[in-house]
Amino acid sequence: MDHSLKIEKEYIELYKLLKLLGISESGARAKINIEEGLVSVDNQEEFRKRCKIRPGQTVQMGEHKITIS
Repeated sequence: MDHSLKIEKEYIELYKLLKLLGISESGARAKINIEEGLVSVDNQEEFRKRCKIRPGQTVQMGEHKITIS
């Protein structure tokens, strides 16, 4: 499932992105998913919960692929 999100700020933290789009049901669950290595940023596993996601990056968790603009 592909998602696209336009952000107004310079960046959004990874766990907040997953929560905002409803991919994770809560911020706590998003943090756990990241810790477990279930999330990748630009095709590399990402373990930092507060990783700054900027326009042009792609985040993937399972079948969800998010493009940031």
